[in-house]
Amino acid sequence: MIQAKAYGVNDSKALFQPMTIERRDPKPDDVVIEIAYCGICHSDIHTARGEWSGTQYPCVPGHEIVGHVVAVGKKVKKFKLGETVGVGCFVDSCGKCAPCKSNEEQFCEKGTTYTYNSPVKEGGYTYGGYSSHITVKQDYVLKIKKGLPLDRVAPLLCAGITTYSPLKRYGTKKGKKVGVVGLGGLGHMAVKIAKAMGAEVTVFSTSPEKAADAKKLGAKHFVYSKEKANFHPLAKKFDLIIDSVSATHNLTPYLQTLKIDGTMVLLGVPPEPSQVVASALIGGRKRLTGSLIGGIKETQEMLNFCATKKVFSDIELIGADKINEAYDRTVNGDVKYRFVIDAKTF
Repeated sequence: MIQAKAYGVNDSKALFQPMTIERRDPKPDDVVIEIAYCGICHSDIHTARGEWSGTQYPCVPGHEIVGHVVAVGKKVKKFKLGETVGVGCFVDSCGKCAPCKSNEEQFCEKGTTYTYNSPVKEGGYTYGGYSSHITVKQDYVLKIKKGLPLDRVAPLLCAGITTYSPLKRYGTKKGKKVGVVGLGGLGHMAVKIAKAMGAEVTVFSTSPEKAADAKKLGAKHFVYSKEKANFHPLAKKFDLIIDSVSATHNLTPYLQTLKIDGTMVLLGVPPEPSQVVASALIGGRKRLTGSLIGGIKETQEMLNFCATKKVFSDIELIGADKINEAYDRTVNGDVKYRFVIDAKTF
């Protein structure tokens, strides 16, 4: 077994602290990765703090992982020693069900094995990227082009694919108008990627001080969403709305800004049900849907797209001893726009 340095929590109220975890020695189709950086996703916070049911402790979160290959199994053909790679939200699936065969492993019918807090066949459960090393099957490892700013690439493994997938699925391109609700870790990536796809982007936010940042990130317009009157001029304007907000809010005003056959995609997971008036959907044949992440094929496509377009996350790089502070600041919206942990500090 490989002894890896990590940071984790022992219960839902505990602070993060150093610990040592075990990674399996590489099987024939495994890749061992020395982690360079790992992003902090809001789902890490929900899991570590027991806000979603089923957290196993000790818990080592992290699924926005970039690093370098330091060992490979004897059957590994896709990767070489020293190669720059990434690991996203999951590390295994059955590979045989209809979703898996359609490159949608995140919807595996037998249960996707997530990068952390997910049961494994050998017993126990997975540990994530707040650690020095990780061992992953080669089919769930992603290639990252040389010369990229790896700390800014790390959040693409979750925030990037979570926003890229629906933007691509619903035809974002030049001439399309896209609204982005919320300007946080997900929202700022939605703005960047939609802009890179050629769309005209409008940001909706309850924080008027974010107007300048929205423009810098690529948005053409900014709407202060606490003022109902600001929605009236936007009726039937948007082809697509990406809603990244995790707080409970009324969806109806946004639906009313969609064109006929327009689509609103939910990415955030509010703790309570959000409001929606049926007529806002019926009057215009509009769609209200959701999106998760993407499969390995689509995630690799996203990484290649972002490398070509030079689209990377805006981050604040921290040492592992700042994880507790970073969690509190993330909950309070005090980050622009993603915390990333330097793995050398584990």
